[in-house]
Parts: sequence; C-alpha cells; structure tokens
Amino acid sequence: MFTLAIVNDTEIAVEALRRAIATVPDYQLVWVARSGSEAVQRCAAQRPDVVLMDMNLPDLDGVGATRQIMQRSPCAILIVTASVTINTAKVFEAMGYGALDVVKTPRLGTGDTEALQTLLGKIRTVTKLIRRTHHAATAQTSAPARSTRPSAPALPLLVAIGASTGGPNALKTIFSQLPPDLTAAIVVVQHINVQFAPGLVEWLNRFSTLPVALAHPGSAPTSGQILIAGTNDHLILRPNRTLRHTQQPTTYAHRPSVDVFFRSVAQHWQRPGLGILLTGMGRDGAAGLGQLRAAGWSTIVESAESCVVYGMPRAAVEANAACRVLPVKKMAKAIASTALTDSSHAQ
Repeated sequence: MFTLAIVNDTEIAVEALRRAIATVPDYQLVWVARSGSEAVQRCAAQRPDVVLMDMNLPDLDGVGATRQIMQRSPCAILIVTASVTINTAKVFEAMGYGALDVVKTPRLGTGDTEALQTLLGKIRTVTKLIRRTHHAATAQTSAPARSTRPSAPALPLLVAIGASTGGPNALKTIFSQLPPDLTAAIVVVQHINVQFAPGLVEWLNRFSTLPVALAHPGSAPTSGQILIAGTNDHLILRPNRTLRHTQQPTTYAHRPSVDVFFRSVAQHWQRPGLGILLTGMGRDGAAGLGQLRAAGWSTIVESAESCVVYGMPRAAVEANAACRVLPVKKMAKAIASTALTDSSHAQ
C-alpha cells in the first residue's frame, strides 16, 4: 500500500485527483492540503509516500512548499499543474529542489483518459523507484576493466550527462559556467515528461553559454552544442554516431533511461569522452557509467553535498563507476579542462 497526499486549493482539481487515486487499490489518500504552508505542516506530522503538488497555492507556492518539505520531511513529490506554459519556470525551480517529475492535471468530467493514464503512469513510476530505493540490494561490483579501443581523432570530445531529481537546476549551474568556445559536444538525458522537454530547453537557453536544443532523430553530437533527450522513448547513439529514439528495452522504470543512453555511447562513440551522472533518485545511469569507464572514458558523479537526492550518484560510486566525485559547481570547470586537454592532444 502506498500513501498519497494532494496539495491543491482548487476543489475541482482535488476531486479529479481523488478519483484518479481511487482507481488503484494499492493507493491510499491520507490527506489534502489547500496551501503550501499546510502541506509543510502535514508532511511533518504524517509523511506520505508521494505528494501531488500544485504550483499556484496561497501563502506559500509549490516551489516554496517543495523546498521546505525536502528540507524537513523529504518524500517523493510529483508536480501536478494545470498549465505547462504558464508554470514552466516554477516547475523547473521546484524540480531543482527535489520534485521528481511533472504532469498535467486531469480535467474532471471531460473524458480525458489520456491525461488520467499519464498521471497514473507517473505515480506508478515514482512508486517503483520508492520500492527499489527501499528494498533493492546495493551490491558493489569490482572495478571495470579499461578498454584499449582505438580512438578516432576526427570526432569531437563527447560529454554524456545523465540527471533526474534536481537535474534542471544542476544543468543550469553547469551550462551557465561553460566557456562559450567549448570544443566539446554535450548530450543530456534528464528524466522529464515529453510535454515539458521543450520548456526545459527554453528555460536552459536563458542561462546557458552554449545553444541548447532537443535531440531529434538523425541529430549528431556537435562541438559547441548541447542536445537534450525530448521524448518518452529512450535516446540512443547509433553505429553511424547519430541519435535516434527507441521504445526498447521496455523494462526500465525511466523513459528515457540514462543507462540505455550511456551503454549505446560506450558501444558506438569511437573515442573516450566524459561521462557525468548528476543528482537523482534510484540507480539509473550507474551501470551505464561503469560501461563508459570500462571503455576508457573519464567519469564524474555529483557529490552528496550538492545533490538534491544522492541516489544515482551513490549507486555509481558503490559500483566503482566514478573516476571523480565533484560538487555541481565544479562540473563546468572539469568539462572545460577535459576539453582543453583533449584539444591539446589532438593537435
């Protein structure tokens, strides 16, 4: 049985969420809060497994409520908002404080089954992550053997980044500090719903020193450009070193999966690059980062001190997949230094 709470001051939205929760026998609604301050108090008194958090609330908005809950009574928070475009900035700020994902509020009495199923799918994914975090074994593995694969100097340095909970703010910090003449290609897999991926790209472009764009089928990692996975399918690198989306494998809790992307990069990018795993709940990316390290890549994970959730990075450290552990504020310097060294060796 998983316990859920609703934070929303609109009665029709509360009722829609109540009905959605009631369709799943394993879900129990334990309380409803009508303001951000009430939600903080309720979480402290009775912490649920999952909070369905609106953004526009009286006295303390969803961003402030998320921040205070994650500081005082941390739990899984799923943002449920009526408008994507109006709340884009708030959504990514809340995700920076620890909200796991975002989904549109289903509308009551409209027969909008797609919105309802999307919401339930997001809740199901979050509960899977909670179950894995609480119960999955965290067996350590031995250091991966390093590959002697020959390099291909014509390819740019590739920086492959994976992120989840807290990722948008971490990416903002990194991208705002990169040198504008960086000689590296960057590709990011951030756990986020397809509806909000364009908003994430638009938001990051406000701060990034390099252009940020969605990865499209046939896109190729290009020096001086940042590509972001933007669908609910996995992003992979093909043998011809262009990107494409795929529904396979279907067994991963996250779509797109960091592990799936990292593994394809380790297989098909014909020279070592830089793999980075940022803040996030669960273990996605740890095994893939280990494969990158085994292929001769330099690998970095975000340190516990700057992580919103030290889950994915912890799993990578335990698997001995990390060459270095750094706080997010030092990531841009590490990327720039790696690119500079790479350029010097290529000359």
